[in-house]
Parts: sequence; C-alpha cells; structure tokens
Amino acid sequence: MADILYLAHRLPYPPNKGDKVRSYHLLRHLAARHRVHLGTFVDDPDDHRHVEALRPLCASLYAEALDRRVARLRGLTGLVRDEPLTVPYYRSAGLAQWIENTVREHDLRAAIAFSSSMAQYLTGLTGMTKLVDLVDVDSAKWTQYSSGRAWPLSWLYRREGRKLLEFERAVVRDATHAFLVTEAEAELFERLAPDCAGRVDAVGNGVDAGHFSPAREFVSPYRASEMPIVFTGAMDYWPNVDAVSWFASDILPGLTDAFPAVHFYIVGMRPTAAARMLAGDHVTVTGTVPDVRPYLAHARLVVAPLRIARGVQNKVLEAMAMGRPVLASAACAGGIDARPGVDIEVAADAQDFVARARELLGDAARGDALGRQARACVLSRYSWEARLARIDTYLEAAGCRGDSCVTGPGSASGGSIRTTGVAA
Repeated sequence: MADILYLAHRLPYPPNKGDKVRSYHLLRHLAARHRVHLGTFVDDPDDHRHVEALRPLCASLYAEALDRRVARLRGLTGLVRDEPLTVPYYRSAGLAQWIENTVREHDLRAAIAFSSSMAQYLTGLTGMTKLVDLVDVDSAKWTQYSSGRAWPLSWLYRREGRKLLEFERAVVRDATHAFLVTEAEAELFERLAPDCAGRVDAVGNGVDAGHFSPAREFVSPYRASEMPIVFTGAMDYWPNVDAVSWFASDILPGLTDAFPAVHFYIVGMRPTAAARMLAGDHVTVTGTVPDVRPYLAHARLVVAPLRIARGVQNKVLEAMAMGRPVLASAACAGGIDARPGVDIEVAADAQDFVARARELLGDAARGDALGRQARACVLSRYSWEARLARIDTYLEAAGCRGDSCVTGPGSASGGSIRTTGVAA
C-alpha cells in the first residue's frame, strides 16, 4: 500500500450526480489498494452530514465548506489575473496549507486531481507521480455554451473556453498523465492541444449494476393511470434544464396527442426557476428525491434529450442498468458504447424524438426487450473495476501497489483512520 493524495472539487459522496458518481468510485477504487488522503470542498450545505461516511475510505480527510456566493466573487478575480474564472473559484489557502502539511507528514508516492480546477494544487509538488482526471474537455463545453447566450454572457463564456483551454494545456504538460472520460474527448483535446499529444488517455465511466438493478422491488411513485416518461439529473445544471425545456415544448405535445396518459417526470435536485415553470398538466418537477431508482424502475420510457452533452452521461447508464428503454439525443448517446436500435434508441431531432417515442410507448413488449438488451450491454462493458484499472498502471509505475480491499462507506478500512482537518 502507498500513500496517495486525492483532490476533488466536490465532496465525492453521495454519488447522486454525474461528477460525484465518478469521483466517488475513483475514491473507492484507490482506497481498496492504498492509503488515500482526501482534500475536497463541500459546496452543498446538505452534504456536510455525509463527510463522516467517507472516513472509512480515507487515511486523512480535509473537507472545506465552499460558499458559492463568495466563490463566484473570488472567481471574478480571474478577469484581473488573466486566468479562467473556474480556477480562483476553487482556490483556498486552507486546502493549500493542508496539502503542504500532508506532503510533509507522509511519504506520498502519487497525487491525483479530479477536474482541472483542482490541478492548480499539484503545480508545486515534486518527486511524485501526478495524475489529472479532466473528465471532460471543459473548455470546449464553455465555448459551446457561448453560442446559445446573448452578450455579455456569450463573451464571458467564449473567454472562459479560451482561457480554460490554455490552463488545461499547462496542466497536462505538468502532469505525468491525464485522463478523459471517452476516446472522443481525448481525441478532441489532442486536436485542440497538439502539444499534449500522447499525454492523455481515456478512462470511461462505469455503473454499479448491483445497486441499479431491475431485480430489486420498488414501490411505484406514479399513478396507475399514467404512462410515465422520466428524465433524471441535477436540475441546476444548464444543459439538463435546456434538455427538459426542449422536450416539454417541442416533443411532449406530439406524444400527449397520441397518448393522453403520458406524463413527463423531471427528477433531480435543485430545479431552477426555469425548470419549475415547466410543471403542468402533463409535467411534474419533483425536486430532490430520496432514491431515483423507483422512478426509473417503473418508467415506461427514460429520455435523455440533451442538446449539449460531453463524455458519458451517468444518467443513461443507470437507466440502462435498470433495464429500462432509453431514448437519447445523438449528442448524449455518442459517448456510450451501445448499439442504436438494439441497446438504446437514438433520435436526431425533435421530430425523430416524437416518432421513436411513439413507437416505444405504443409497443410495451419492444420497450421491455430494449431494456433487457440495455442491461446486458451495461453488464458486459461498464463495470467500474474494469474501467478504472487503467489508472492502476500509472500508479504501479510509481511504486504504488496494494492488495487490501474496502467495500464502501461504513466498512472498516483495514488501517488507522486519522482526520487531518475538517472545516464545516
């Protein structure tokens, strides 16, 4: 076992949204083999109660409260410092000091930063393997955002895309190696940053097919008279809000005309005002729910109509693992190794969405068959252990080897657990 520093921009528990799903499973993977020193931020007040759940996975733990309003103001200093706004947003003297102390007190062999914004803390570290999980090419995402916004946001987002790409390139050049969630993202980054060719690799997302399983019994959250269609995802994330808004305005009317019992459920935490306004006769906005699995298990159809999507959408993998038919946009399905028409249905535009959704809603047997194929696809290609094994290669090259095992929060880690610091 080796001592490893792991930095995540958001508390990696509970795994209830895309980035936290990946960061949590990476933490579990590392903790099963090494002594992990976790430094992270808590940006949701409700997550403070979950800090304790991570102690069994960590040799030491620093979790600093992040006030989003203060962080936004701090992020604006990037305009003066000629840097991307997301970097000062996550800049903390407290975390930097904890890292310095941890490096001094432990024989750290490797450091892993989850997201480019946390890689700023690796810059001054020497004599160790430095790995960065970029996840997505965030700079490209900001540039894509700019095309749908009016000035001055369009200018600000274009600037963020440009400055963040400069930062991402510097991060990758400084790191031992970097990772992205799909081959397509890795290829995109190398096209945008040819000086970083050969320094990035694809490490895909997985899904916990035991947790998301159709074999489990769930009470239906729907009325018996309904034909439920569901979308799951954090509803303070603009691409998700855009997706459900587009579905409700351009696709749903074409379904309720043919199937009056259709009801669209938008299931996800922190819905924005724009998302809440969609609620109506055929739309329910749930807000936070204790468990998304009942909504997936009893859905007639799961939709993922994202028009802006990067990498692998965990929400799609989870629905597939639950054995439900999924209808996704081409942008959303592109990052998933699944066969269109066999494991997943893919729609090109609103008209295509309506046509394909009508087919699946009108033929329950076909939908069930698509769901069975979807789960088979997940079981064969998307285990977390297989997906994250590639990172072990770089850790082993640094002399980081280990064979102990941790099952998850609440279990014994097999070693002493010491908390270096928790700011709440």
